[in-house]
Amino acid sequence: MKTRVALLGAGFISEIHLESYRRFVPNAEVVAVYSHSAERAKVFAEKHNVPAWYDDITRAINESACAIVDVCLPNFRHAPVVIEAARAGKHVIVEKPLAITLEEADEMIAVCKEHGRKLMYAEELCFAPKYERVRKLADEKAFGRIYMLKQAEKHSGPHSDWFYDVDRSGGGVLMDMGCHALAWFRWMLGNAKPVSVQAHLSTVLHGGRTRGEDNSVVIVEFEGGAIGVAENSWAKLGGMEDNAEVYGTEGVCYADLFRGNAALTYSQKGYGYAMEKAGSTQGWTFTMFEEAFNQGYPQELAHFVECVREDTPPLVTGEDGRVVLEMIYAAYQSAGTGSKVLLPCQPKVAKPIDLWRLK
Repeated sequence: MKTRVALLGAGFISEIHLESYRRFVPNAEVVAVYSHSAERAKVFAEKHNVPAWYDDITRAINESACAIVDVCLPNFRHAPVVIEAARAGKHVIVEKPLAITLEEADEMIAVCKEHGRKLMYAEELCFAPKYERVRKLADEKAFGRIYMLKQAEKHSGPHSDWFYDVDRSGGGVLMDMGCHALAWFRWMLGNAKPVSVQAHLSTVLHGGRTRGEDNSVVIVEFEGGAIGVAENSWAKLGGMEDNAEVYGTEGVCYADLFRGNAALTYSQKGYGYAMEKAGSTQGWTFTMFEEAFNQGYPQELAHFVECVREDTPPLVTGEDGRVVLEMIYAAYQSAGTGSKVLLPCQPKVAKPIDLWRLK
């Protein structure tokens, strides 16, 4: 019997989730789609042969007899929808960022626990095949002790107008894409605790349509001494860029999600998995990853469906999403003050960007 999913949202990311379920998650079925626009919901359902469509979110959650609610809605709607779904007895996977505020994040986590529902933070970089291959190399000590990580995601701007409205998004490119890097740093470091954040934010291309930042550089220091450098931009012309770098005492690795099917790796000692497959792995090698959707969407959705079916905890949780959100708070505060911010960082604000740019 397939696990029934209600997909909330009918935009760009919902299209990706729907295609991921259809092509890669055979034990799940999207049985309903919601949009605030009845016409948009209807068109989406007809296009993808989804049995039911709704423009009422409560009906979509309750009438579809779903086990999972997949939240692909604008940021400001995450918290109320997750809370409603959990209270209705549904397991929930929610797109990034987890919420607008830490208070919302805390309530989402608490309500899901109170009702015994699973809450997964949908961070696809924790499932992207090429990045996962790099993480396994790190686990095999191919790089020795990691002292620095870099991750960059850049393009010329988001696809929907609401991203530019800080009242609905909570911020700019840091809320949209910087959250990916922050989550991936922790993932690579075994969920190490962040201890400080320093950031520079600017608006260089889209000042005419947003008060949010469209270019950001964030430096995070973690327990154990490793640092993560996140570069994110809505101001980078010439197409999408998504890449990561790993620096260790015994090796280095460069992985680009959209170029080729290998991660360029240097290891002084070599690494076990590939040695079994291809002989010596000392020096420079082209580490292969399995062919699939590059960004990890099918893998994360398949994982959560399996968690629900087997009653196991997801690898990336609401608590992980909250840690990412707290680092985002610290980054905005650092950009606003020009100083490094120590964690914990839990100021009371309406939205993270208020720590950088007051009304």
